[in-house]
Amino acid sequence: MSDDLRPTPQPGILDISPYVPGKSGAPGSKVVKLSSNESPLGASPKAIEAFRSVADHLEIYPEGSSKILRTALGEVHGIDPERIVCGNGSDDLLHLLGQCYLGEGDEALMNQYGFSVYPIITRATGASIVKVDATNYAADVDALLAAVTPRTKIVWLDNPNNPTGTYLSDAEVRRLHAGLRHDILLVIDSAYAEYVTAADYSVGLELVGEADNVVMVRTFSKMGLAAARIGWMVGPAHVVDVINRIRGPFNVNLPAQLAGAAATRDVEFTARLNAHNAKWRDWLVSELDGNYMHVVPSQANFVMVLFPDAEHAALAFETLMQRGLIVREIGTSYGIPHGLRISIGSEQAMIGVAGILKALVKTAS
Repeated sequence: MSDDLRPTPQPGILDISPYVPGKSGAPGSKVVKLSSNESPLGASPKAIEAFRSVADHLEIYPEGSSKILRTALGEVHGIDPERIVCGNGSDDLLHLLGQCYLGEGDEALMNQYGFSVYPIITRATGASIVKVDATNYAADVDALLAAVTPRTKIVWLDNPNNPTGTYLSDAEVRRLHAGLRHDILLVIDSAYAEYVTAADYSVGLELVGEADNVVMVRTFSKMGLAAARIGWMVGPAHVVDVINRIRGPFNVNLPAQLAGAAATRDVEFTARLNAHNAKWRDWLVSELDGNYMHVVPSQANFVMVLFPDAEHAALAFETLMQRGLIVREIGTSYGIPHGLRISIGSEQAMIGVAGILKALVKTAS
C-alpha cells in the first residue's frame, strides 16, 4: 500500500529515537541486573502487603485523583495534597508537562548528559530540544542560562543527574531559577532524592512553594516499586490545574495507590535503602577509582565508571555480562561511549563487580 493511503504521524515523530532501557538478560538466564537503578533491597514489606490487599477488588475503578496516595505524601513530606498530582510513573507526568507547556517553535533546555526521555518528550510536542554543555559531567548553571532564548519554555533538570550521578546544590538550583524568565517552567526531576547524602542538596519543595514557575517530580521506581509505575508531582496551583485537565481519569491503579501510600509511610525502610546505598556506593568508588578507571562522584543509587576509551568500556561490559552481571552501556543513549553506569546492588553483587573490574585492570597493565 502506498504511504499516502495510510495514517501518517505528526511531522518529526519518526525522527525521534525511541527510549532504550538497560538490558535485562536472556529469559531463563541467571543474572544480576545492575542496569536500571532498581532497589537493591526490594520493596517495603508494608507496600507489598498493601498491594496484595486489593486483589479481591480488581473489578472496581480506583478513585480518580489518587487521594489515598496524595494524602500519604502530604502527611510525610509536609505538602498540601491539593498541590500534588500522581501519575503512571514520573514519565507520565513529564510527558503531560511537555504536552501542556511546549509546542511548535518552542525550545526546551537540558544538560547534555540529562535523562534521555527529555528529548523524546520535547520533540513529540513539535518543540526543539537544546542540549547544553556540562562541566565535569554536571549541569552548568551559567551555560544553561546563556542558552535561554525567547523560544525557551521549559528547562528539564534531573537532580541528581542520570546517568552521571552528579548534582546541583540548593544554592545552584536557586541561582538557575533566579536567572530564568517568569514564563519559563523549571522542571526539577528528583527521581533519586531518596539516595542523596549531600548536606547542601534540596529536593526542590521549598522552591516550588516560593515560586510560580517551578515543579518537582518524583518517582517510586527507585525505592522498590518500579513494576507498579507510580510517580508524583508538586507544583503551583495553576500548573496542577492544567495537568489535571488532561491526565488520564484513572491514571494510577488502585494496587499502586495503596502500595505507594504504604511505602511513603514506611520511612524506616526508606532509611535502610539510603544507608545500604551510601555504604556500598562509597565502597565501590573506593575500590574502582584509579588510573585505569575513574568513578564520577555520585549522589544517586548508581555510579558512572569511565574507562580509557570505548573499547575498554565494551570489554568491561562484556566481561561482566559473561559473569552474570548486567550493567548499563551509555554510549548510544547518553553520548558517553567510554563509560558504564552501574546500579548499587547487594553486597555480593558489588563485591563481584569490583573483583571482575579490578582483574581487568591487572590484565590491561
